[in-house]
Amino acid sequence: MTPISPPKTDPLARLEQAYAEKQADYFECQRPEMFKLFPTSAKRVLDVGCGSGIFGQSLKKYFGCEVWGVEPDQKSFDKAVARLDHARHGYFDETLDLPAGSFDCIFFNDVLEHMLDPAVALGLAKKLLSPTGKIVASIPNIAHFPTIWRLVMRGQWEYAERGILDRTHLRFFTRQGIGQLFEAAGFTLERLDGINDFVDMHDGDRRLWKYYRLVGWLPNPHVRDMRYLQYSVIARANPPGSAATVRP
Repeated sequence: MTPISPPKTDPLARLEQAYAEKQADYFECQRPEMFKLFPTSAKRVLDVGCGSGIFGQSLKKYFGCEVWGVEPDQKSFDKAVARLDHARHGYFDETLDLPAGSFDCIFFNDVLEHMLDPAVALGLAKKLLSPTGKIVASIPNIAHFPTIWRLVMRGQWEYAERGILDRTHLRFFTRQGIGQLFEAAGFTLERLDGINDFVDMHDGDRRLWKYYRLVGWLPNPHVRDMRYLQYSVIARANPPGSAATVRP
């Protein structure tokens, strides 16, 4: 879960150091909630920001597909090599030796927010997709109620080692912003759903449910968006010359 490769600069070196200092479990997310989004007809899959390959390994086990991975963190990549069919060490960019037009599904599990230009990454993904291929992604929701509550009521905007305000996040998205990102990159969203409702989470944020109920009566559709830690996406590339659409 690391950014697309920009020119080597001192800020980038600091960012790479931040990833190197992450605990090992940061790169070992199971993400079972993403399994239900998998297009079952997919035979070849690419997991961008595959970490140590645990998610891809599960895809192989349950769906019998061929899984490729891309991961710039060296220690995580070394583990992914043993778990996936193919793995590439490096940033997700044009320099990687990936077969064009051959992936039936490309996963971005909490990855696009780590990239300097997510639209460029989606443009590259479009070249790698098969004619019927799809993007499946999860993207953190900056409008998550606990995050907004802390900002508005406490004046807090504090970066952390993980979560919505992960210190390695370079971009922040709302539900509307996710739709705009994919539309601009030439995709149509087939699904855009909230996942990981904070009411169901087993941490300190659960107590904020009573405050969410106080604002839940407001006649504003964006209030409901605040329930979710992330949004999941299924998107397909638009045929050349066609206009993008975003389905609600």
